[in-house]
Amino acid sequence: MAAEHLDVIIVGAGLSGIGMACHLTHTCPDKRFVVLEKRAAMGGTWDLFRYPGIRSDSDMFTFGYKFRPWNELQVLAGGDAIRNYIRDTAEEFRVTDRIRFNTATESADWSSEHKRWTVTTSDAVSGEQKIYTCNFLVGCTGYYNYEAGYLPQFPGVENFRGTCIHPQHWPTDLDYAGKKVVVIGSGATAVTLVPAMAETAAHVTMLQRSPSYIFSVPGHDSISEVLGKFLPQKWVYHMARKRNILMQRWIYKAAKRWPDKTRKVLLNGVSKKLDDQSNMRHFTPSYNPWDERLCAVPDADLFEAINQGKASVVTDHIETFTEHGIRLKSGQELEADIIITATGLQMQLLGGMQLSLDGEPCELNKQMTYKAVMMQNVPNMAWILGYTNAPWTLKADMASLYICRLIKHMDQHGKQVAVPLDQHGHAEDDSIMGSLQSGYVQRANAILPRQGRALPWRILNNYEQDAVLLLKESLEDDILTFDPPAATKHSADQAA
Repeated sequence: MAAEHLDVIIVGAGLSGIGMACHLTHTCPDKRFVVLEKRAAMGGTWDLFRYPGIRSDSDMFTFGYKFRPWNELQVLAGGDAIRNYIRDTAEEFRVTDRIRFNTATESADWSSEHKRWTVTTSDAVSGEQKIYTCNFLVGCTGYYNYEAGYLPQFPGVENFRGTCIHPQHWPTDLDYAGKKVVVIGSGATAVTLVPAMAETAAHVTMLQRSPSYIFSVPGHDSISEVLGKFLPQKWVYHMARKRNILMQRWIYKAAKRWPDKTRKVLLNGVSKKLDDQSNMRHFTPSYNPWDERLCAVPDADLFEAINQGKASVVTDHIETFTEHGIRLKSGQELEADIIITATGLQMQLLGGMQLSLDGEPCELNKQMTYKAVMMQNVPNMAWILGYTNAPWTLKADMASLYICRLIKHMDQHGKQVAVPLDQHGHAEDDSIMGSLQSGYVQRANAILPRQGRALPWRILNNYEQDAVLLLKESLEDDILTFDPPAATKHSADQAA
């Protein structure tokens, strides 16, 4: 089977993959590349998830690409708007024709002899295999499994006579008008679903084991609207983006430095939105702010649904599913026609692609990440992982620019291989997610790559420092090694 050779292969046509392709088109216009996408459409998360009310959980001025302004005034945009934004960006930068849809990337093997990757794919419809080779490989698949979300083993679930749905697989024909709905979960998906479904459902109950921090943000950017009457649109966008980045960074830093005060501010914000203060027990977490991600709701829509009696929150543990709903350990029974299991994601690296070096499996959980973009002992490969404590795209944009800088640097200096090598034994047991306590992170801790005790092996999750590390620091250091004389396979064996 003849292989098609490219300079660069990008895996994934979601927000990160399209961004990477646009940066590559602009910065390295001579490079031949394709984007391999398993699904039939671009958009990634924003094409996969179709549940009611789906929206960004970050403001769009910072969630959008820096190189292509988000010029609408809706702060937390809906899934349809984000999909259109990604597609329009791909069209504008002429990368749509480079996407190979319905192409599942099964494996990638690095050859030290030939200094290239061999990527094996299969057609998602016919199953037919196709082989590609490339000089540089970029993973843009996010960090969760698109095939299945996380679903705990609920006792008695087989007894329930109603409809049970995971949001990751939302049926297009689901009619919930006038129905009693229970949404299990308290994260971003749950707080989005509840007010959206409450508009037409008989009643929606959010059932949670423990509360999350939830705060309200304006649904409409009135500041930018006013400024737009006097200033050029481009100025307004950059002002809003800078303002929101500063605000987000300040909130995160305040939460880490003054957790008790930040907690008080967040809880006071909820208290002002609730008519019945007895509901505060459902919005008072036991952990500090930013030990898990905060949940944003536009114009207090969740609290409004509760105040209007269209929705309610129950904090308890499930004893068993019954024929007509859920019985809780307190003895309370929740009647339901529909149960939504908004119980989280199942993490997966590189979209399930199997990675190997000279035919030997590469265990990513035994490698550290270099500047959170490349992988220890893995040549000519990068991955794009956005922020967990800020809008994803802030980091994705910088990572894409760093990869383009590296590719240009290698061309200019006649280098074929770039591989980060740990010469000083910096490895530690912390995963790349650090101290984040979210359930999906803890469940996947064993499969995640590691961090090191010092830069550039540490994950910063710090926009200001990452901007220097990725965009300004020299590409030459004593860790990122160009054209190493020793075989990469030998280096990887030693590390393991």
